[in-house]
Amino acid sequence: MTSVEEPARSNGRIRDAARTKAEILDVATREFARAGYDGARVDEIAARTRTTKRMIYYYFGGKEQLFTTVLERAYGVIREAEQQLDVEHLDPVAAIRRLAELTFDHHELHPDFIRLVSIENIHGAEHIAASEELGRIGSPALDVIRRILESGQESGLFTADVDAVDLHAMISSYCFFRVSNRHTFGALFGRDLVDPARREHYRAMLGDMVIAYLTAERAAD
Repeated sequence: MTSVEEPARSNGRIRDAARTKAEILDVATREFARAGYDGARVDEIAARTRTTKRMIYYYFGGKEQLFTTVLERAYGVIREAEQQLDVEHLDPVAAIRRLAELTFDHHELHPDFIRLVSIENIHGAEHIAASEELGRIGSPALDVIRRILESGQESGLFTADVDAVDLHAMISSYCFFRVSNRHTFGALFGRDLVDPARREHYRAMLGDMVIAYLTAERAAD
């Protein structure tokens, strides 16, 4: 990676590095989500911030590193929310519903996250695979799901033999599809999946689906 020296600070003003980096990441998030990795331009990101292309390279090293940092921050938001989730006082059924609702709410409120993940999948997750931070971040939700599943199975409430990763995929796929496919789904079926009037219906539907799967009677083999 080419070393970029810190540009001279104009007018003797001391930059607030943390604020500048946060602004760059805010703009870069929107630009990558709008144009994709290949279509996004560092020049355009610089033009939309109170900084320069040279400063962006100084802070992040280049376009690839900037996109990776954008991904790291985007995943960090949902991971932080998962870490703060308190379901220990709830019974297993209420706890798993609350966890599903957290994912539902997050994905709805962060459509840029959905687009970034879709873009990264187009690129074969190469930036995630190369990121040490994302390799360590995992999903705190998996630990929570494991505890809830164990509690539900021990109490006899949950009958499904399912692991945490599969259940996480089940919840995430519903929430992701609702946002990522809203336009094609609407064009094909005439229904907006993020219509505010149907929001609570879809939110309850997710919880009902997950709980029905976990509590359904299973036929003997």
